[in-house]
Amino acid sequence: MFGGSYQLLPQRDSSSQKTPGLFVDSHSFSQPSYSKGLSFDYIPKISANDFTDASQGWLSWICNLIVIFLVYICTFITFPVTGWFVLKTAPNYQRIVVFRLGRVRPPKGPGIVLVLPLIDQWQRVDLRTRAFNIPPCQVTTRDGGMLLVGADIQFRIWNPVLSVVSVQDLNASTRMTAQNALTHSLAKKTVREIQTERVKLEEYLGMDINEMTHPWGLEVDRVELTFGSLLKGPEEAAPLAAPPPVPGLDGLTGSLQQLAMHFLSHSGSSQPQQRDSLTMANELSTESRAAVAAPVSVEELLRGVQTHLSETLVQQVGACFQFEISSADGQQRQYYLDLSQGSGAAGPGVLCREPDVTLSTSDCDLVDMFQGRLRPLAAYTSGRLRVQGDIKVAMKLEELIKQLKK
Repeated sequence: MFGGSYQLLPQRDSSSQKTPGLFVDSHSFSQPSYSKGLSFDYIPKISANDFTDASQGWLSWICNLIVIFLVYICTFITFPVTGWFVLKTAPNYQRIVVFRLGRVRPPKGPGIVLVLPLIDQWQRVDLRTRAFNIPPCQVTTRDGGMLLVGADIQFRIWNPVLSVVSVQDLNASTRMTAQNALTHSLAKKTVREIQTERVKLEEYLGMDINEMTHPWGLEVDRVELTFGSLLKGPEEAAPLAAPPPVPGLDGLTGSLQQLAMHFLSHSGSSQPQQRDSLTMANELSTESRAAVAAPVSVEELLRGVQTHLSETLVQQVGACFQFEISSADGQQRQYYLDLSQGSGAAGPGVLCREPDVTLSTSDCDLVDMFQGRLRPLAAYTSGRLRVQGDIKVAMKLEELIKQLKK
């Protein structure tokens, strides 16, 4: 009795002929789009705001008209009393979705909306932009790294009827969909790509979420990623791998973290260039080695910078800088570097116009940074280098540092 294998029972008798019944149109029932399993299948063009009922039979249509007519008569007869219950006010940023005898109607509002008693069920829908936050979650990247990534998402409802009939809890469903899309999309990227292609990832993530939430009548306006700490570095040492962590980097946020990621991303590529220059230096003559000798003071460094100024460098940087240098004897000196026009200019003194970035440091630290003995990130995090202005513009100075290392 119990020896045979278990077999699933059929869900329905496929041999029996399906009949639409008395209250359903037989033509619409025979269409293949009728049994999709959605709650609004009887309205095939609901996304285009066409609420033509495709499944209501003639007898159901007549019964609905009779009931609605009787409710209208009772409402108008007792209007002084029923006016407090049947008249609703909807502001410009709201719509009222009405279900009359269980069937959805076109959205109503703004203004005064008439809702019939007993046969109408209604729900307000807010069309204003809303926002929610995805807390930082652990993401495993393609190269084996792990980091904490969150997101701030702004969305709005573009179709109030779809937002009511297609999903039960819109906020919870949207939050879960956005979190799953964030995890799956970032899992296909490397740590390096996540850290450097932030704007592109935000655009792609918004498109992925919109593709899943568009049938719900919802549209995502903006996605902004928030990066936490790097829990685990990539397993393989590749050119796109994340740089080694620096003590104190996990707590950095905002513009400081962007500056740290920028200098760290170039630290790995600068070492092979240094090895190449050392290899070629053995073939140079004594005069050429003396020409590229490292400066020992700010004045010599300034003369070396002036020899590397060019229109190409001005096109790459396109900004002017002011340096406030303090010496060991307590003297304060000012130097300028104008890479915004012509072939560029550099010298002691103050710019004739407002600089884009002002850098404050000591003379020894400035020379060490341009010679490569001191990382700008280490000087910035330790307070030996202070930046006033746009940090992204300050990053462009690395083009000049590369020219001096050649």
